[in-house]
Amino acid sequence: MKPAGRPRPGSPKPPADILETARSIAAAQRPDGAIPWPDGHVDPWDHVECAMALSACGLREPARRAYRWLRESQRADGSWARSVESGQVTDPAAESHHAAYVAVGAWHEYLVTGDERHALTMWPTVRRAVEWTLGLGTTRGEVLWERDAAGLPGTYALLSGCASIHQSLRCAVALAKLADDPRPDWELAADQLGHLVARHPEAFADKSRFAMDWYYPVLGGALTGAEAKSRIEEGWARFVVPGVGVRCVVPNPWVTGGESAELALALWAVGESDRALEILQSIQHLRDPKTGLYWTGYVFEDQAVWPEELTSWTAGSLLLAVAALGGDEPTCAVFSGERLPTGLDPDCCR
Repeated sequence: MKPAGRPRPGSPKPPADILETARSIAAAQRPDGAIPWPDGHVDPWDHVECAMALSACGLREPARRAYRWLRESQRADGSWARSVESGQVTDPAAESHHAAYVAVGAWHEYLVTGDERHALTMWPTVRRAVEWTLGLGTTRGEVLWERDAAGLPGTYALLSGCASIHQSLRCAVALAKLADDPRPDWELAADQLGHLVARHPEAFADKSRFAMDWYYPVLGGALTGAEAKSRIEEGWARFVVPGVGVRCVVPNPWVTGGESAELALALWAVGESDRALEILQSIQHLRDPKTGLYWTGYVFEDQAVWPEELTSWTAGSLLLAVAALGGDEPTCAVFSGERLPTGLDPDCCR
């Protein structure tokens, strides 16, 4: 395996249908670099996911514009507004996992391009974002889910959000080492958070009806090996609708492309590539043949697409899953966690 950050000469060009999907994401991008939802608003987590997908498919310039937007739209406190439309803030509240995820994108971009200069340009943005995120941490180690429009912290933490933050912190620590600005406190925070995600469900609001709370402890790297596989098996019958996709919420008869693609990534991470491919194949009915984008979801009892929107972030999650299954080294490194700092054994934090 090549060292982290080296370019990938000879990396295979993505298939035409994958490039079509990536180019449709780029076509939705605004001149300022923002990648919006169909209704026009932008949220930073989905924006980062799309930026990574663009980069994984070789669309470097749109990806760089996306990262520039993150630098330019970050607020002085290190956060991003939960929703921005046409450059105007439509929801000034901010979510902790939104802010932290910029670290995952910045580290992925470094691994894709080997461009240390860009990584160091992103470093101040990442540093401020992580410090803001950890400002919502509790003494036990979980991270509250939001700071509302009045600046008040949320009253609970989310399991899926904290699992995502765990991955973000590990990427942030890797960037800190690259920037020669080590952050041992971030390593400790990642260890504590990973331990809570893996061992202490009582630390989080009960959202067990949602698929994300099922697979995100695996996708975010808090659960690995046999424990990760056991968790996947535990929820399989509840959430997976064979040949159709993954329910967003049980018992609702609604599968979503984003949850399905993220589950495929989690399956790949635990060595279940065959099942990951089956999940991706099961949602091809959501693909729009004109654009290569994907409908957000499908109500299978009514055999109806709902809502009737083609979302860039649904396509982005699928492209990242395809990249991992295809052996794209940077995407594999980010979502396997194999080359990310591990810090302490989470069990030491009991």
